[in-house]
Amino acid sequence: MKRISGWGNHPHREADIASFRYEEELQQQLRQLESSSLARGMGRAYGDSATNEQVISTLNFDRIRAFDEESGVITCEAGLTLDSLLPILIPRGWFVPVTPGTRFVSIGGMLASDVHGKNHHVDGCFSRHVEAFTLMRGDGEIIECTRQNTPLLFSATCGGMGLTGIILSVRFRLIRIESAWIDQTTDMAPNLDSVLEKFEATSSARYSVAWIDCLARGQSLGRSVLYTGDHANRKLLPRAAKNDPLSLSIGRTMTVPFHFPAVTLNSFSVRAFNTLYYNKARWSPAHTVTDLYSFFYPLDGLQHWNRIYGKPGFLQYQCVIPQAAGCATLRQLLTLISQSGRGSFLAVLKLLGAESDGLIGFPMPGYTLALDFPNSKGLEVLLQALDDRVLAAGGRIYLTKDARMSASMARDSYPRWDDFRSARQEIPGALKFSSDQSRRLLL
Repeated sequence: MKRISGWGNHPHREADIASFRYEEELQQQLRQLESSSLARGMGRAYGDSATNEQVISTLNFDRIRAFDEESGVITCEAGLTLDSLLPILIPRGWFVPVTPGTRFVSIGGMLASDVHGKNHHVDGCFSRHVEAFTLMRGDGEIIECTRQNTPLLFSATCGGMGLTGIILSVRFRLIRIESAWIDQTTDMAPNLDSVLEKFEATSSARYSVAWIDCLARGQSLGRSVLYTGDHANRKLLPRAAKNDPLSLSIGRTMTVPFHFPAVTLNSFSVRAFNTLYYNKARWSPAHTVTDLYSFFYPLDGLQHWNRIYGKPGFLQYQCVIPQAAGCATLRQLLTLISQSGRGSFLAVLKLLGAESDGLIGFPMPGYTLALDFPNSKGLEVLLQALDDRVLAAGGRIYLTKDARMSASMARDSYPRWDDFRSARQEIPGALKFSSDQSRRLLL
């Protein structure tokens, strides 16, 4: 038994944790199940989507099964992490087609959450690049899933939060890179209208993401720093890097050694940080070349950064707003957050593209806003007010970040919610798998 939680350190629960190295071990464990179980990788889902009374860790099931270095097609076991995979891929001139904001995630978790990255408006979700995956159903049978041969199982598993079975391996396409560097442009936006205009003007850029000051008010509401970029070719590299352009640069890491006092993050400290961060961009070069890890995983340099929020933990609120309602609804959300004084220094705005193929996929054409709130008294009142605006605009909340959404909001905001519930009834053994989130949302 072990006490576990998501990355937000809230909520916690006691869990019985098993693990496996070979498929036969896993089949034996499933036969002996007396209650529901759930596969769990790095546990980087923020809320309760990867917690359950019994979980099966995939982290010992972490081998590369096949890698065609000519075509860039790779097959990985579900427990392999990006942190382990990237040092193998990058020196060979390959990179993952989609990555979340941390490399401390498993390949199985990436598919179960159908992660989207800074390039969703161009390249879509991770599942778009997946050719096939193997899944162990609750009855122990192993199925190779493709869009053509198992369409229901494929679409229910991509973004299905581990509720259809245990993902064993994933075969997906990589992208070719010339260097381990990103050609980056930094652009300041004085308010929300400005940053949305800049997103549209730079929509052809492969990667784009904005840090947004969620405590700014008045004419500065939504002021942001927009970062765009693409993989750099050899000609753009610093002189020292041209001789070995695929050399992987991993900067120095620090660790937050303990949970900060809960009062550390307050409206005054966050407002001061946001002002400094925004003005720092004035003195940063508008165009530069930066290493891959700094561009994609800036927070990974500070291990256990979730402890900054103290022992009560935090809740991340990530929503997507349809493009047509984007500006007006984002203005409403930012106004509510700014007035509450509960804003975070970790607030991110991204442009999203087409709908996901998954039955309960998160993205839609529009904007996604993600920010963290310290878990404190009265927070639910604010989050419920945000829910009301998101739902009215036709948006939804990302299940991988959720820790408190209501079942009614989930059903009303995900148009294929009932289709997913029906699929769970049809897939043999699927009801052996559940999570604290799935019970809360009546899945």
